[in-house]
Amino acid sequence: MDTPLSPRERAASLLAGLQDDICTQLVAQERGPQRFVADVWQRAAGGGGESRVLAGGATYEQAGVNYSQVHGAALPPAATARRPELAGRPFAAMGVSVVVHPRNPHVPTSHCIVRYFEAGDVWWVGGGFDLTPYYGRVEDCRAWHAAAARAAGPHYAAYKAECDRYFYLPHRNEARGIGGIFFDDVNAEGLDAAFALLERTAREYARAYAAIVAARQDAPYGERERDFQLYRRGRYVEFNLVHDRGTLFGLQSGGRTESILMSLPPAVRWAYNWQPEPGSAEAALYRDFLPPRDWLAEAPA
Repeated sequence: MDTPLSPRERAASLLAGLQDDICTQLVAQERGPQRFVADVWQRAAGGGGESRVLAGGATYEQAGVNYSQVHGAALPPAATARRPELAGRPFAAMGVSVVVHPRNPHVPTSHCIVRYFEAGDVWWVGGGFDLTPYYGRVEDCRAWHAAAARAAGPHYAAYKAECDRYFYLPHRNEARGIGGIFFDDVNAEGLDAAFALLERTAREYARAYAAIVAARQDAPYGERERDFQLYRRGRYVEFNLVHDRGTLFGLQSGGRTESILMSLPPAVRWAYNWQPEPGSAEAALYRDFLPPRDWLAEAPA
């Protein structure tokens, strides 16, 4: 009789499989010869992972799909700020994080994360996905949030609201993108339900993003659109380095810096006090897409 897998072993198997599947899909949509370069690494303090990066592609300027599993004697401050009762406990953390920076400015940047934590005898899962368009399309936003609703089920409204709160730059007073879903500390419905939520999240993300890429990657663009894409990527950098809990956890827990910072775009620019031209497509992003909206309620019957 086979010995049942531990929760940690089940999580590792699920997450490694999701990494493979997402990489396969992204490569299928990459029109250039580029493929993922795999970088297997070990963490001296315990654990390791595999970072996969596709760089310089015709479809994807940079795509990173990172699997990591780390463990240690005590949780770092980023993980105990909201759960002080867990301070000093041994921990195990594993997850798959995906960040895709497309080449065409009409294709949004996308992000997905699914992760599993143990701290002593306590476990939980977290994750979600969000979309960062440069030029918004209403139909893409509706399709994206329909996928988010399928992933989250009855928790969609709560997970959407948390995503809107989390992916927000208070120093800019603006959202990073049009959101999606985000959840953390989920364990109330049991391990099977938690792992099913992680799998739905990753698979709905992959399907929804593939459809948007297919619809937008041939849209014509010029220097103006490229400049705006690089400018808005600056917001992505600011959020990840200043506010993102996963980035802070990775750096504070002695994670591998190259893998943690693979989410940063390969090219970016900042411009002092830049403002979009009134009535422009760039201004429409700020006016019509970044403020939180109930995209499903606005969908046509």
